[in-house]
Amino acid sequence: MSQNDPSCSLADRRCVPCRGGVPPLTRDQIRPLLAQLDDWRVVDQHHLSREFTFPDFVTALAFVNRVAALAEEQGHHPDIALSGGRVRLDIWTHKIDGLTESDFILAAKIDGLPRIAKRE
Repeated sequence: MSQNDPSCSLADRRCVPCRGGVPPLTRDQIRPLLAQLDDWRVVDQHHLSREFTFPDFVTALAFVNRVAALAEEQGHHPDIALSGGRVRLDIWTHKIDGLTESDFILAAKIDGLPRIAKRE
């Protein structure tokens, strides 16, 4: 089974670079993908958004750093807002200004990241 086999869970797939020229996902295509995510919402059929709450700024920043490392590995980058112990992530495919399957793959991978900072 390949990494991008549709029978694999979203978190087990790899983001595919968008070359543009493809249409954004439709509402009917979005629905089953969104059902596989934890607490993400679709905003204006344009992007995914989720807010994470942490006990403090340091823990939130550690989570942001894990998201950044994952985004670099996948070649797909969310918009990140960090304020105190809150992190908001917005994900969409900038080349087509809408949603692709890779946006849902990245969100699923983010759902699997640890949320507690290790104190050294």
